[in-house]
Amino acid sequence: MSAEPNNIHATAIVVGQTGLLFVGPSGSGKSELAFSFLTEAERCGLKVALVADDQVFITVRDGSVIAGRPEPIAGLLELRGSGIISVDSFAEAPMHYAITSVSHPTSPRLPPENEMMELIGGARLPLLRIPRDSIMPYGKFAALAHNLFTTKGM
Repeated sequence: MSAEPNNIHATAIVVGQTGLLFVGPSGSGKSELAFSFLTEAERCGLKVALVADDQVFITVRDGSVIAGRPEPIAGLLELRGSGIISVDSFAEAPMHYAITSVSHPTSPRLPPENEMMELIGGARLPLLRIPRDSIMPYGKFAALAHNLFTTKGM
C-alpha cells in the first residue's frame, strides 16, 4: 500500500466520524454536493469539517485511506459561480466512502451492489452514487444519513 501521498481531484469532508470523498470530473458538482452535506449535517447537530477541496492528498496507512489537504487551501471550499468560502477543517482524516454524482436520466434504477472505487496502491472505498437533480440536497443527505453517519473509527 501507499505511504506517499497522491494528489487527486476530489473533495473530502468529515461528518460525525465518517469520512466522505466526493469524486468525479471537473465541473460535476463535487464541491457543491459536499457543501450541501456539510450544511445539512451541521443543521442536524452533527460535527462537520472540510478536509480538502479540489486537491486531496490520499495515502494509505495501516489499511485505512487517509485524506489530507495542501496547507495553502486549508479551510477553503470553492462554490462554482459563488466564490470561495471559509469553513472549519481538519488537516487529515480517514475516508470511509467515495461519493459521485451521476446524471439522473442515465443512472440505473438500482446501483451495482457492493460497488467499490479503486484508489491508489490497491486501496478501495465503497462507492455511492447520487443522482443529480433527482432530489434536493437535504433529501440526498437524509437518504444516506441513516446508514453512513453512525460509529466509524476516527
